[in-house]
Formats: sequence, C-alpha cells, structure tokens
Amino acid sequence: MPQPAGAELEAVRERRAQLRDKYLHPAAERPATTVRGVHHLALICRDVEETIRFYQDTLGFPLVELVENRDYAGSSHFFFDIGNGNLLGFFDFPGHDHPDFHETIGAVQHLALSTSPAEFDVAKAKLDAAGIDYLGPDRGVENSLYIRDPNGVGIEFYREELGRFEGEPLL
Repeated sequence: MPQPAGAELEAVRERRAQLRDKYLHPAAERPATTVRGVHHLALICRDVEETIRFYQDTLGFPLVELVENRDYAGSSHFFFDIGNGNLLGFFDFPGHDHPDFHETIGAVQHLALSTSPAEFDVAKAKLDAAGIDYLGPDRGVENSLYIRDPNGVGIEFYREELGRFEGEPLL
C-alpha cells in the first residue's frame, strides 16, 4: 500500500501530535480502566484441525476447550491458553466462504504476544524447523518476529514485558 510522503506525511504527523496532546494524559492523571483485561480474542478460522495443529503443535499454545458455537449451529468455538489468564479463541463457520486475508478497516493487523528471550529463541527454532517464513528479528527490530497463521492472522512474538513498549512502561 502506498505510504504518505511530503506534505501529506507532515499533515499526518501533525494530526497525530494534536491527538496525542488532546487525549494522552500523564500516567498520574489517567483514570483506572473499567474492565479487568482481555478474557479472549475471538477470530475466525477456515479449518479447525489445521488451526489447532498450528497453535498447539507448532506454537505451543495448549488447546483448553472445543465446543459448538452457541450462536451458529455446527460452528466450533475453541480456545488456546496464551498465558497470564488470557485466551485466544476461534470460530469456524461451515458453509461460509472465507476469502484470503487482507488488511482493511476492522480487520486484525496482528496480535503481539509477550515472550521471554528464551521462549523467543524456542519459537524461532520451531518456525525454522517447520519451514515457516517469518520477518525479523533481522530487519532492524531486534525484539520482534512476525508470522501469519494458516488463516492469515498476523502474530508477533514480542520480546518485551507486558505493559511496556520499546522498553518504556505504558502501564
């Protein structure tokens, strides 16, 4: 996709600065959030078994539940443990066409998952062994590795503590 340049880029940057000044309050002035955190993310998959094999066998996320979707007869709803009390959920919708992934408004760009340096290295080795392509950490972003799952969902393994971004505490 074409990136803004010149005057258009400067206008985008100025708008971001305006939004930051208007909405980003110092930590001491921020109210507490109104929720407890992410219970689960719910994504759509093409093939239940392929998705289970990828997340459980390749990435090491244990499958913790597989039931029928309460809102769509025949559809599966299943969950993986992604640590810290968080779940990654999927639905399939038999009978629906599932076009290839593309970045668009409302789509998931990627999920960034916090990992320790040791687990980051293990993930990289598993991806290498499985012949799965990835971006990073050799592209100037030393602490990130990006892949796409069989459904096109972007996954980032981020060698960073929860609540921090690029070494800076956000929470």
